[in-house]
Amino acid sequence: MRRFLLVTMVCGGVTGAQAADMPDLPFLRGSFSEGLSAARTNWDGFYVGGQAGYGSSDAKFSGSNANMLATLLDHNVIQQMQVSQWNLGLAGQSARSSAFGAFAGYNSQWDDVVIGLEVSYMHGSFGGASRATKELVSGSALSDGFFHDVAVASSASISISDIATFRGRAAYAWGCFLPYMFGGFALGKADIARSVTVYDAVSPTINGPFTPLATLNATDVVHNHLIYGYTAGLGVDINLVAGLFMRAEWEYIRFTSQIDTNINTVRAGVGYKF
Repeated sequence: MRRFLLVTMVCGGVTGAQAADMPDLPFLRGSFSEGLSAARTNWDGFYVGGQAGYGSSDAKFSGSNANMLATLLDHNVIQQMQVSQWNLGLAGQSARSSAFGAFAGYNSQWDDVVIGLEVSYMHGSFGGASRATKELVSGSALSDGFFHDVAVASSASISISDIATFRGRAAYAWGCFLPYMFGGFALGKADIARSVTVYDAVSPTINGPFTPLATLNATDVVHNHLIYGYTAGLGVDINLVAGLFMRAEWEYIRFTSQIDTNINTVRAGVGYKF
């Protein structure tokens, strides 16, 4: 028993001596974690930057001219053929375009959580055009006593040149990286053209010959028209040095105008936080 106590006292003395000789390491005082906190990138404040990217747009034209055709044929005898309900087959169109622009915003940071507001602008050329025709001869004489040979030509186009999105951002600071997600509303400037032309010819018999009547036409063209929608996306900011940072981002935009248009863009940018 005495030998065990003696060994314990000797080991304890040696351990104490070694502890006394050890250097005063920072992490023993808790300053190691303080150093990590100090190394965290400060994202708080205003920032501005420029960006460039590439994107694709999908314009859906189906049904875009239905109201125009119904108005054009109001109280017309050929409505007995339900012409305004014809499926004219205006197909969707896709387009691709490069784009460039700028962004600006403000971040508020709480430890690793960053919340902010941002405005983003892009200039490009997105949209498309579609055209379709359909012709039908009435199976029986209409109320005017004639058979009608009716043809409808329909066309629509949209060209979106300028896009601005207003976003709320939520991000998490991880070293020099700031991955984020965002959502908000979008505004765009677009040229939109829609046209419907109805050709009608009559005959007392189903086999003709048919005599052409006056052509009916309705056209709606607007330039620099303001369209609106919503936006959502993901991205990451990477701090380079001081307030300078670079950015990679994907953004989805949907415009709900007369012609439903979706736009997807990927982009890279460089910014500076003040």
